[in-house]
Amino acid sequence: MKLTISHITEYRYDEPSQFSLQRLRLTPLTGIGQTVHDWKLTVEGARPEVEYDDQFANRVTLVSLDGEQDSTRIVATGEIETQDVNGVIGPHSGFGPLWLFLRDTPRTKAGKLTKEMLRGISGDNELGKMHALMSAIHQTVEYKPGTSDTETTAEQALESKSGVCQDHAHIFIAAARALRIPARYISGYLMMEGKNEQAATHAWAEAHIPGLGWVGFDPANDVCPDERYVRIATGLCYRDAAPVSGMRVGTPGESLTVKVTVASQGQSQSQS
Repeated sequence: MKLTISHITEYRYDEPSQFSLQRLRLTPLTGIGQTVHDWKLTVEGARPEVEYDDQFANRVTLVSLDGEQDSTRIVATGEIETQDVNGVIGPHSGFGPLWLFLRDTPRTKAGKLTKEMLRGISGDNELGKMHALMSAIHQTVEYKPGTSDTETTAEQALESKSGVCQDHAHIFIAAARALRIPARYISGYLMMEGKNEQAATHAWAEAHIPGLGWVGFDPANDVCPDERYVRIATGLCYRDAAPVSGMRVGTPGESLTVKVTVASQGQSQSQS
């Protein structure tokens, strides 16, 4: 499937910003299940400084804003061809060792509620357990925007029984690591049925399964990623894979607007 993607992020500052330094993880790479045919990242109101691959092999663009600016606009667009690989990404590679993905973070630390959920998880092997875990999270935690934020932990989302895809991914990761199964966070895009325009990117998780390697699980939708999914960045939790992160000086307040459009090539042509 050929997907056409447009991702616009715009910051407007209450007062002119004096300085900012931001990391953009907005460049998908060709790999298992996806081929990048065209991709362009532009930034208005900031200056590109350097591009590099971070410790998780994410392509990062570092941009700076120096001087008074009242807005920053980041636009990522391109065309990617995807294949359904049943969520199987394959053997581990990259700069970090596999055991690193057993390490807790503040967002993915398994607590009482995570461990209680695991008591009801069963399966003939690791793959079966991860499928059962994905479904349990989907049934337990309602997808409800506005009930969590980027700092919400897996335990907090389980307590409120609500959250967004980021929270579903964090719960899955916390539970998998509690079972001593390496797990990682994935940020990316998802083509939704009957809805091209979205208010945010998507997030899911991957677990490392013996004999298969990394396999994707999306508890928010209770499916393994297929040709509708595009991977952008990965890490131990949201913090490592956030589309935009960094620091600002002299900015007392800001408003953020995000618009994401993901459509198959046929849909794009019919709407043009």
